[in-house]
Amino acid sequence: MAMGNKTTVSYFVLSGVSSDPQLYPFLFVLFLIIYLLTVVGNGAIMVVIRADAHLHSPMYFFLFHLSYLDICFSSVTVPKMLQNFLAEKKTISFHGCIAQMSFILLVGCAEVFMLSAMAYDRYTAICDPLHYGRTMNKQGCIRLVGGAWLIGIFYSLANSVPILNLHFCGPKEVNSFSCELPSLLEVSCTETFMIKMTNLTSSMFSGLASLSITLVSYICIISTILRIRSAEGRCKAFSTCSSHLTVVVLFYGAGLFRYLRPSLVSSVVLDRLVSIQYSILTPMLNPIIYSLRNRVVKAALGNILGKIQSR
Repeated sequence: MAMGNKTTVSYFVLSGVSSDPQLYPFLFVLFLIIYLLTVVGNGAIMVVIRADAHLHSPMYFFLFHLSYLDICFSSVTVPKMLQNFLAEKKTISFHGCIAQMSFILLVGCAEVFMLSAMAYDRYTAICDPLHYGRTMNKQGCIRLVGGAWLIGIFYSLANSVPILNLHFCGPKEVNSFSCELPSLLEVSCTETFMIKMTNLTSSMFSGLASLSITLVSYICIISTILRIRSAEGRCKAFSTCSSHLTVVVLFYGAGLFRYLRPSLVSSVVLDRLVSIQYSILTPMLNPIIYSLRNRVVKAALGNILGKIQSR
């Protein structure tokens, strides 16, 4: 198939998670359960936040949108992975591959900036509580969420559009379970130096910019918490951001390694494990982390379940 006289392949073969067909039934069930837990868990948090008036605050406004991003992130990759476990040929069309890659970049970038917005929210609440209501007003929260999506769109376009000018003549096999940019560049027959530089630059800008906001926020938060005299006050302040800090470590660590690691450190197995961790496991773990460590969310969820059972 031709794409501006550049592309000569109409589909790619995804190598998947494992090359052993005997593991496919087990892996299908495993990732189906993970996907269902991701959708149900994040969907439950979204429903609880919308239904409970006590959760109509900036912190839960951001958590609502993080849960939506987690559902999107998992939905971009897992359904196709599940389909390929059952298919004889584990293929994805060229346009489908480009679309999947674009959405992975978009949602992944939007999520890191959503985490930065949540860190800034916690910084304002703990370090500048007197001005919290004015700083984190409704319009300000909407701008932060909209900004995360907008940066994600620009990041995705900057890295996806140049792919259309590459020449894919074979091999068709992508050494991954999804069409991530690093894996796709490996099968290009065209020189990819400029695209790799664009990806490195944009990834460093978006990753380090969002990480800097998060780190500075938490340095200020920890400094403020340590100045609180009562142990109870310190525990209460830290508990409001410990869940978010856990998610940040899980997501940033794997994501930055996948997109900023030197090519000399390349390992197909390691890359697959890292991709599974930040694109499939972390979206499933987020609602568990936030609900188990957040009394308000647990109480709201309990109230809703109680109302359902009483009907």
